[in-house]
Amino acid sequence: MDETPTSGVTFPLTGEPLALDLVNTRPPAGDLIAGPAGLTAWLGTQEGRLTPVAEVGTAELAAVHAVREAADAALRAAAAGERPPVAALDALNAAMAGAPAHQELAWTEADGLSVARRRTAGPAARLAAELAEAAAGLLTDPRVTSVRACEAEDCVLLFLPAHPRRRWCVASACGNRTRVARYYARHKADADPS
Repeated sequence: MDETPTSGVTFPLTGEPLALDLVNTRPPAGDLIAGPAGLTAWLGTQEGRLTPVAEVGTAELAAVHAVREAADAALRAAAAGERPPVAALDALNAAMAGAPAHQELAWTEADGLSVARRRTAGPAARLAAELAEAAAGLLTDPRVTSVRACEAEDCVLLFLPAHPRRRWCVASACGNRTRVARYYARHKADADPS
């Protein structure tokens, strides 16, 4: 689990493909990025994966929520081998079109010639486009059908297993809770005299 000390928000699962990290910001306990502070904390956990956002406001929050809803619907359908909802694909396409990227050449004495990817849109559109591109990348990856939902009874998180036998989003959390619940259920049945 990743704890961000500045906000106290705990993100149950990070380090998955960016689109899954985004979808996983809404576990059963509630929306972890419901407000600007939560989104700021989550963006901190994604450092180096997204263009930094100086200040998160309502526009950024709304843009990220829209992409998260679309990515969630599309990824769950694609993981099940089904066609993603048209509305979800339209929303992801609109987010990507809202901040098109271009390459820009730059010269520095230290590094020489380099090329960087730039977006001219504002922070909300840029953030939404980057997250939508991450979702598009995963949706078109052949591994998308390997995306799994955690098998814990009370968990809705998604993950891309590195090992085919992985069953839980976080083995030390959901896996342990499931094993303990099974243990108590077995022993309760053994102890029940009826």
